[in-house]
Amino acid sequence: MTTTDAIPAGHPRPPLRSHRPPAARRASRPLRRAAAAAATLLLAAGLAAGTAAPASAADLPDDTEFFADPQSQVARWVAGNPSDTRRPVIEERIAVHAQGIWFSNYEPDTVTEDVRRVTDSAAQAGEVPALVPYQLPNRDCGGASAGGAPDIPAYNAWIDGFADGLGEDPVLVLLEPDSLALITCLDDQELAERNGALSRAAEVIHDANPQARVYLDAGHSAWNAPEEQARRLRAAGVTEDADGIYTNVSNYRHTGDERVFATAVLSQLGDPDLRAVIDTSRNGNGPAAGGEWCDPAGRAVGEPPTGATGDPLVDAYLWVKPPGEVDGCAGPAGSFSPDYAYGLATN
Repeated sequence: MTTTDAIPAGHPRPPLRSHRPPAARRASRPLRRAAAAAATLLLAAGLAAGTAAPASAADLPDDTEFFADPQSQVARWVAGNPSDTRRPVIEERIAVHAQGIWFSNYEPDTVTEDVRRVTDSAAQAGEVPALVPYQLPNRDCGGASAGGAPDIPAYNAWIDGFADGLGEDPVLVLLEPDSLALITCLDDQELAERNGALSRAAEVIHDANPQARVYLDAGHSAWNAPEEQARRLRAAGVTEDADGIYTNVSNYRHTGDERVFATAVLSQLGDPDLRAVIDTSRNGNGPAAGGEWCDPAGRAVGEPPTGATGDPLVDAYLWVKPPGEVDGCAGPAGSFSPDYAYGLATN
């Protein structure tokens, strides 16, 4: 999915933080529902009185400004290549837009600092970052993006450190791409451990920052059937611990197809508070022939990141997969390819 990691030898595991007891953590989702209901009542009262009232807490504001990290790979390439003839197009069509910020290198000693650099910068800019933790054991089922934490206890400790850097301002967390759509390499015990780790991660993130919105992996419209993906999401605690789902990360499916799919998954889940996020980073021309996923030619960037989707069930279109960071066929997985970025910007 993104960078292939080598787990550094000799890293000590940080101690687990002392969070609220499980019973109290389980209450966090109902409390957020209560807040949403209260906001809806305020809205109704405000309309009756002829005054403005806040939108429901279940909805991401349409005018949300997402954070474009000046330290992203594409931003660094643009800054370092002023004479490259591809630079103006890549800068104008890709670098200026907010993109997902992936935490894919297993660095437990620095993860809090790494997250805090992003969240502090975003808060100062008055913008909302989209963070992508990508550290589960057996990620990508040993594919081009294999890596992650060595085991579930190490992952839990890493997520604690990740959460410690979130601050207190709004942030979106796209938790562990492929973790629920791609499970063929897991036996029953490993799947149960993964589900528990995802549920715990969502709790810990909300515990650390109540303004965080956490979304779980729903794959995409040409992968698992909506009822199957909903079953997997429910097993990972989406209706208890998360704020919604995301689809199409690192893929190319048309936005319209993803909206239909996301709506079907949400319908299967049956929770009116859940929302969806759709990755539009590379779907401007739709999927390649035969569904090729690994850096296929002829793809294009899609709708720019926005909270104004026109769909009450879709919180945002985001560029979760940074355009130009390749899948492992046009270069090492997660590396930035100016050639591939230029193609996405011009196709």
